[in-house]
Amino acid sequence: MRRPQAAAAAMAATANAASLADVCTVKNVQAALPANGTLLGIDLIPSSVTASPLYNVTSGGAGGSSSSSLTYCNVTLSYTHTGKSDTVVVKYAFPEPSAFKNRFYVAGGGGYSLNSDATGGITYGAASGATDAGYDAFNYSYDEVVLYGNGSTNWDATYMFGYQALGEMTTIAKPLAQGFYGVSDDTKIYTYFEGCSDGGREGMSQVQRWGELYDGVVAGAPAFRMAQQQVNHVFPAAVEHTMDYYPPTCALDKIVNATIAACDPLDGRTDGVISRTDLCKIHFDLSSIVGESYYCAAQSGSSLGFGFSKRQADGSQSTVTPEQNGTITAKDVAVAKAIYGGLHNSKGEQAYLSWQIGSDLSDGDPTYNNETDSWELNIPSTGGEWVTKYIQLLDLDNLSDLNNVTYDTLVEWMNFGLVRYLDSLQTTLPDLTNFQSSGGKLLHYHGESDPSIPSASSVHYWQSVRSIMYPKLSDTDAQKALASWYQFYLVPGAAHCGANSLQPGPYPQDNMQTIINWVESGIQPSRLNATVSSGNYSGEVQELCQWPKRPLWQKKSSTFQCVDDKASIDSWTYTFNAFKVPVY
Repeated sequence: MRRPQAAAAAMAATANAASLADVCTVKNVQAALPANGTLLGIDLIPSSVTASPLYNVTSGGAGGSSSSSLTYCNVTLSYTHTGKSDTVVVKYAFPEPSAFKNRFYVAGGGGYSLNSDATGGITYGAASGATDAGYDAFNYSYDEVVLYGNGSTNWDATYMFGYQALGEMTTIAKPLAQGFYGVSDDTKIYTYFEGCSDGGREGMSQVQRWGELYDGVVAGAPAFRMAQQQVNHVFPAAVEHTMDYYPPTCALDKIVNATIAACDPLDGRTDGVISRTDLCKIHFDLSSIVGESYYCAAQSGSSLGFGFSKRQADGSQSTVTPEQNGTITAKDVAVAKAIYGGLHNSKGEQAYLSWQIGSDLSDGDPTYNNETDSWELNIPSTGGEWVTKYIQLLDLDNLSDLNNVTYDTLVEWMNFGLVRYLDSLQTTLPDLTNFQSSGGKLLHYHGESDPSIPSASSVHYWQSVRSIMYPKLSDTDAQKALASWYQFYLVPGAAHCGANSLQPGPYPQDNMQTIINWVESGIQPSRLNATVSSGNYSGEVQELCQWPKRPLWQKKSSTFQCVDDKASIDSWTYTFNAFKVPVY
């Protein structure tokens, strides 16, 4: 990419700069900007540039790591889209020249919020950035601006949140970093993305639509397939509404804990973790729990918020529950079986997958009415808001009731969202040829007992990529081909984007170093390190199995084997015949 002569001169001076103060100037940043006309559709506004050197700033760290002291150049600038009057603000954090390792890092957000912290890459020797996406995403979440008013969708914000804003931010960043540090145009800037939940979906959006920009992507529990995923949060409430039975929350907790206890040994080791939910699904009958007693003390809590377990909910609904003492009934089990069985329409056709057996049934928690001394309908706003704002196009934060709502209604909502947001929020394009042919590496992981985004959702996407990109290869050859650039790992017992308080299993701690080694040193992983943080095996490092192999502990062995198990794999495989178009 050609730059003006002034920019070239600035580059030469910058190359010999000794300090952050030498490069962290408005003049240097302006000179480093790619000339307008070189980035198609993006018109930079040089006069908007600010640059401030910051020293020893305390930060929360990248990827949830411990806090650290950071030194960097804080840069902001604006751009507009050619032919439009909009303004998009981006901010970048550039490490001091001696610390820069020719890397750019993008961190994913969560819920309906893009990441607003531009410092996530500093600890990796990477410049990094954040964008306001043109709708002031630094101060507003996307669901707050998705509607101009009832019936009127903000499509600019939808596409910017869906994938466009992050791609444009990265498009600007790569040549900007070259100019800022005074390196040549052909100097490789390794570009990484890391995120979980909607951050994982954002990562997948970049792989699918901006694949040539990224060298390495770490995507955890992606909240993709949003048309199905978000309505699925309403499904447990719909089950209870349809059955006209609202089980005590303690009964649901008892079913989950009893399932964990029963299925824990099926993987070959009793450690409080269901490492093989597939074996649990195949061999364990929930009806065996009927008659078991339960007790829970009175407590206050919260129901599920977008992209989080109920124990980590952000913006979720407050609940108060009384002391509970009883035994599991057939109705309690019927509710759990229906939820774990997944949504079907009235013809019995599969509409969507569900949470793995043994996952917390958070979305099924009813609310307790102290006035009537009874359990009542509770619609998680995670799904309810999606229906009101994105399907009904009404500026309401939740559904008020499920009157006249059937399973067929849920399927209709899913189908409406699938068509309406197919090219913006669905984020399930399975042809990743552009990313793969550009040399990109994708590390995809998902907590197997995720109570928010079913882990089978990630399995289904991996299967879709395999079938679209390698349709003529045998399973063995296709798996080998995929493993060279796209690896997927289920994390035994893990919850949503973190360890599970109900199952003391492992969780990956060093994904970024793994992807950096893969991209920059050619060290292709065959398994993924994950550390147990609680329980009897706290501190143990387990090497997770790359899908589709499954873990199996042998007697008295300190490690598990990764085995092939066709019946288990089949239990993860779904055909969504309730829809007339493919659901990837």
